[in-house]
Amino acid sequence: MTRESAISRATRHFDEGRFIEDLARRVAIRTESQVPASRPFLDVYLKQEIAPAFEQMGFRVEILPNPVDGVGPILLAERIEDPALPTVLSYGHGDVIRGLEGEWRGGLDPWKLKQEGVRYYGRGSADNKAQHSINMAALETVIAERGRLGFNAKFMLETGEEVSSPGLREFCEAHRERLKADVLIASDGPRLAATRPTLYLGSRGSMNFNFSVTLREGAHHSGNWGGLLANPGIVLANALASIVTREGRVLVRELMPDAIPDSVRRALADCTPVPEPGEPEIDAWWGEPGLTAAEKVYAWNTFEILAFRTGNPDNPVNAIPGTASATCQIRFVVGSDPESFIPILRRHLDANGCEMVKIDMARKSYMRATRLDPEHPWVKWAAESLRRTTGGKPAILPNLGGSIPNDCFSEVLGLPTVWVPHSYAGCSQHAPDEHVLAPVLREGLQIMTGLFWDLAERRDP
Repeated sequence: MTRESAISRATRHFDEGRFIEDLARRVAIRTESQVPASRPFLDVYLKQEIAPAFEQMGFRVEILPNPVDGVGPILLAERIEDPALPTVLSYGHGDVIRGLEGEWRGGLDPWKLKQEGVRYYGRGSADNKAQHSINMAALETVIAERGRLGFNAKFMLETGEEVSSPGLREFCEAHRERLKADVLIASDGPRLAATRPTLYLGSRGSMNFNFSVTLREGAHHSGNWGGLLANPGIVLANALASIVTREGRVLVRELMPDAIPDSVRRALADCTPVPEPGEPEIDAWWGEPGLTAAEKVYAWNTFEILAFRTGNPDNPVNAIPGTASATCQIRFVVGSDPESFIPILRRHLDANGCEMVKIDMARKSYMRATRLDPEHPWVKWAAESLRRTTGGKPAILPNLGGSIPNDCFSEVLGLPTVWVPHSYAGCSQHAPDEHVLAPVLREGLQIMTGLFWDLAERRDP
């Protein structure tokens, strides 16, 4: 009954195929939260697949309705061994993005886990079914090896993350006392690199905007009206060019952070993004000058044009369009005030003669930015645990480059948040051919088993 024997047990769980059997069964359940017809499968996943697995581990399980009508339920599993022991809260999401059947390459079905070499293909394999399955299997391994966890565990699994987690914040507010814990340890998103175990401590926020120019109804022949009618596509293109340069530097400096904290710079000093084979090469000339690649994506704000439309791009005609629109996005870090973004952009557009350009939020809400200090004691403890298991220094990212609902845990519940991802950036999540890598799954089981084993032996500094 040692740390090493527990990790060996976890390794056998993968090598003997039991983990893959669980994952295949879970991938087969069509938990598409964006597809109304798939709504019943969200209940099936929690009631028939996840709840029994936790109950076999001695957890008390309850499936609760989402505070927002029409959104899938939330499962809460609890194993309280002794109120005096430390308590860890874990999180995952059982819903997936649309399956996109017919768009996967030949021989692949989004609802059938298929192995090709070191890759396992299937919808939700990376996001997030393999990830929470790893953490569940690690808890089971520790219980089997030690006879108990040695700490209290609470595990929350939602089914609305792929539609921006509506109701999750309200759920955490309503169940604040029940969700009380010492730390959040959860898994989602990618590692810095497939071969390097990673911790991240929050996420960048995200706000989407609609820019639009409406000058008239219908289109008018460019031979008769060219040079006489203002072209909304050109007006909008110039408005956006006044916000960001052709090299990706944001010109509206009020949208940018004041500075990068020293502890964040130190953490990112050895975290250089390196594309895996098949991933795009990094454009070193793009983005904020003077920053490292890691600082650009993990410690700074970006402005992106996600879509731009004027006229009929699929069937252009010789006519001046009457309207133009663009969907844009700001990814932002802690220290930025997202409530100020639209007023700042409105002032900028007006000052640059772009009064006819309208701007509003593309969605009713936005994802908040969160970040735990990389030098926090929980971070140091987790990093040492990963080092003991793998023999190498893990990457420590102050926050993920993307966005997750971490504010529900860091702000509403007031928890330090430590995320241990079990995927990689080239996994094709949200796209056809989503997959996970067998070496990352295997190592993830070892890492989480070691982490949960160490949690029972942790002493507050």
